[in-house]
Amino acid sequence: MSTTKTLALPAGLPAPNQEPLTKPYWEGTRAGKLVIQRCGGCGAHQWGPEWLCHRCHSFDLGWEEVAPRGRIWSWQRPHHPVHPALTGHGPYTIVLVELPHAGKVRMVGNLLCASDAKVEIGADVEAVFEPHDEADPPYTLVQWKVVD
Repeated sequence: MSTTKTLALPAGLPAPNQEPLTKPYWEGTRAGKLVIQRCGGCGAHQWGPEWLCHRCHSFDLGWEEVAPRGRIWSWQRPHHPVHPALTGHGPYTIVLVELPHAGKVRMVGNLLCASDAKVEIGADVEAVFEPHDEADPPYTLVQWKVVD
């Protein structure tokens, strides 16, 4: 895991909604940690954040730091900007990353790579924490890079 000083995404994107339900996740990313929910009833990890467990429907959910490493499960490469701030910054690569040490839950994020890089399903990746300190409120994104 690392923190990047060079932004993969340009300034000017809207800040993520940091509502009360997701606050522990965003606090974790600001500290360079990957945290996801875990059920106190059945022990299942889950992503995205919800008020109840996806498996047993318990409301006994907490947050747990997990290894910031995973495997590419799927990917795509958008060529058209989805926000005006992304004009001229495509194509970019989006990956679905499976976290093997967290119940194999999957998270979506950007893969830090050249726009024409070959992407291999099953490749090992690690989190890169990208701070956006200029935003209001400041936030840190989880990006992914292939492990050499």
